Amino acid sequence: MQHNIKMVVFDMAGTTINENNLVYKTLRKAINEAGFNFSLDQVLTEGAGKEKRQAIKSILTVYANINDEEQIGQIYQNFIAQLTEAYTKAEIVPQNNALELFTALKKRNAYVVLNTGYDRLTAQAIIQKLGWKETIDFDGLVTASDVSKNRTDPDMIYFAMNKFGILNSSEVVKVGDSIIDIQEGQNAGCGLSIGITTGAHTVDQLLSANPDFVINDLIDLLPLIA
Repeated sequence: MQHNIKMVVFDMAGTTINENNLVYKTLRKAINEAGFNFSLDQVLTEGAGKEKRQAIKSILTVYANINDEEQIGQIYQNFIAQLTEAYTKAEIVPQNNALELFTALKKRNAYVVLNTGYDRLTAQAIIQKLGWKETIDFDGLVTASDVSKNRTDPDMIYFAMNKFGILNSSEVVKVGDSIIDIQEGQNAGCGLSIGITTGAHTVDQLLSANPDFVINDLIDLLPLIA
């Protein structure tokens, strides 16, 4: 049991937002349009949770032994253009029990923060499409473009702690659907680093990162921090 939790940091796509892996399907399409033929599983395994330029770099390095910054940059620009268009057309809905959990955490005086490997413009566009309002539905947003080092580095969590005046990372919980999310929480020294099975990585993949817990639904978090 964890007491005195002051903030819960949630990943966005796959964790609090259900977009049916749209981002990784789009990422795969942009990479493959540059002359590759990677599967969605390959893209998820190496790319999930990472800042998206870094995701492209990891996928190309691991599967094609390519580390061409110019090519990575071109693929990234293509990806962002396609993702912006895809998100305007796609149905994006909250994950099951997301807002119910946010409300319950507010009643416990715990800040609800969203964090993401997206840049801020993309993240805000997604949140706007959901109709969520900062300070009403959730307390804060921190994105890959707000910090100099991205996951697995803990900078995004430290950024959020600084914003809300939290000094002790053991009073913070991190929840995410990828190995990278769990490692980010561990590297920040979070009181709990929790995987969730609603997104990019399977139970076995999540367990490989040694999370404190793996949950199947957001609402399952509440008894863990009672």
